[in-house]
Amino acid sequence: MMKYGYARVSTTAQSLKDQMELLKNAGIENKNVYHEKYTGIKTNRPVFNKLLKVIKANDTLVVTKLDRLARNTREALNVIHDLQEKGVTIKVLSPKMTVSNDIGGKIMYNTLLMVADLERDMIVERTKAGKEYAKLHNPNYKEGRKPRLEGKYRDFYRAVYEYKKKHSAQDTAEYFTSIGKKISVRTVFRINKMFKELEQ
Repeated sequence: MMKYGYARVSTTAQSLKDQMELLKNAGIENKNVYHEKYTGIKTNRPVFNKLLKVIKANDTLVVTKLDRLARNTREALNVIHDLQEKGVTIKVLSPKMTVSNDIGGKIMYNTLLMVADLERDMIVERTKAGKEYAKLHNPNYKEGRKPRLEGKYRDFYRAVYEYKKKHSAQDTAEYFTSIGKKISVRTVFRINKMFKELEQ
């Protein structure tokens, strides 16, 4: 059983020093700390991908904060889910939490899932309120682009949505890109959201 640490900052101007120090204090050996300066917008991070190839069942991954894994709670949960399935325990230093594949870890995961859903609902409500305000006060207001679920995109988008049900967003993007249908992780999330809204 090995303990690994992962540290990330979003820009080259930011320092990894604080995260590295916290991981060291958590008992992670320097050789087992993977770090990079890479934007959270991209989940396909080179150093993190190397770590995923090394880490295995019964190992532990330590991060200083949940947002070091991804840019938001929902995306971080996709990463955590894949690691759980692999038998890896995830420890977050602040706020302190442990997410493993046992019953306690699953309870923690579901709690985080509820937090992610709450975040999403709050964003949706703020977006709706903003649109309503704009409609009332801006005579030039126009709705954004509508979901492209008709014509040549319909079958492809449906295929992406169905594949995403059993895979992470990153795996989904990589799969369709590998068969010549290049698509980003962000687009996978957007397609998934569109279909879920249509099903409500």
